[in-house]
Amino acid sequence: MAAVATCGGDAGSAGSAVATGSKSNVTSFQRRGPRASGTNDSGPRLVSITGTRPSVRNGQLLVSTGLPALDQLLGGGLAVGTVLLIEEDKYNIYSSLLFKYFLAEGIVNGHTLLVASANEDPANILQELPAPLLDDNCKKEFDEDVYNHKTPESNIKMKIAWRYQLLPKMEIGPVSSSRFGHYYDASKRIPQELIEASKWHGFFLPEKISSTLKVEPCSLTHGYIKLLQFIQNIIYEEGFDGSNPQKKQKNILRIGIQNLGSPLWGDDICCTENGDSSHSLTKFLYVLRGLLRTSLSVCIITMPTHLIQNKAVIAHITNLSDIVVGLESFIGSERETNPLYKDYHGLIHIRQIPRLNNLVCDESDVKDLGFKLKRKLFTIERLHLPPDLSDTVSRSSKQDLAESAKRLGPGCGMMAGGKKHLDF
Repeated sequence: MAAVATCGGDAGSAGSAVATGSKSNVTSFQRRGPRASGTNDSGPRLVSITGTRPSVRNGQLLVSTGLPALDQLLGGGLAVGTVLLIEEDKYNIYSSLLFKYFLAEGIVNGHTLLVASANEDPANILQELPAPLLDDNCKKEFDEDVYNHKTPESNIKMKIAWRYQLLPKMEIGPVSSSRFGHYYDASKRIPQELIEASKWHGFFLPEKISSTLKVEPCSLTHGYIKLLQFIQNIIYEEGFDGSNPQKKQKNILRIGIQNLGSPLWGDDICCTENGDSSHSLTKFLYVLRGLLRTSLSVCIITMPTHLIQNKAVIAHITNLSDIVVGLESFIGSERETNPLYKDYHGLIHIRQIPRLNNLVCDESDVKDLGFKLKRKLFTIERLHLPPDLSDTVSRSSKQDLAESAKRLGPGCGMMAGGKKHLDF
């Protein structure tokens, strides 16, 4: 809004200059010189917070997920005040990695962290964060990683089908000049000095609940109540809700909640279809989102949705989340040995993307995304199925190819009749 107001003022002065420009023969469009240091500008200015940028669509303040390719799919990043739900893969390998990318991005940008878990000490989680690739080392590490994983097939210049050429390219390489979103080396740990210099709060459920504590009857489990109180205290006491005007510099609170909804949190939705606390999780998300909407905070939640017995609960959880991303790993499935998916480790499903200040959320049309974890980098790419499998593939695999082409949607298995660019 500030930028719009400034442009309006300039337009008014430009209009008067045009009226007199016909006589003086001077154009109204002049290059504005650099602003001198120490000068005061009467025009309004957007609040600048490290590691954030305004959305080009609606001006909403955005932060990075720690994975630039995922930021691109979500329309530029995570909007402040929203909840990102990650549906865990079967063995919780890749979802925990995205969770750590989110926290590592907060440490690099100097954001305040709040890490909540029921099975792992938050201090131990911070010790396992990946190391950032910054500036000059970023491009070098990426090029080295790509070179070490080249296959003989990648050296062959093969003319692929025309429909693949129409697809927009995903951002998989590092951009050293960008300060929004960094790349990380999954094979190394974050330097200890960065962790010591950061400000973080840990919520470890076994330490917050005593075995002799008398639990009063309530619609929420005791673990959820304790966590909500902890988050609320941090938001209010440290001024993330704007209640502390004396605070010199504004900052972002990054909240990470691990394995929410699992039995370790005292919830039984993963055990029975109609449990005593079947609505406890949905009420928790409702209250949490209310806290986030009025504060400079953003939350990421990993949840084992594949273990939830009642599918109606999953629909409610999706509606109460702003962004929903599902991970489907190939580990332990037939696709792990299927030549169709030999270049990928799993599929990523963008189930829901936010439409802020609206009653309904949008669904992504992109359904052909795969991910792979190399030696150092986690990348998201468009799933390109082989154009021809010749006679080396069995008939069942070819049938799987045809079914996958129908399931993946326009642009991958069928003729590209949709949009040429990602539009969220």
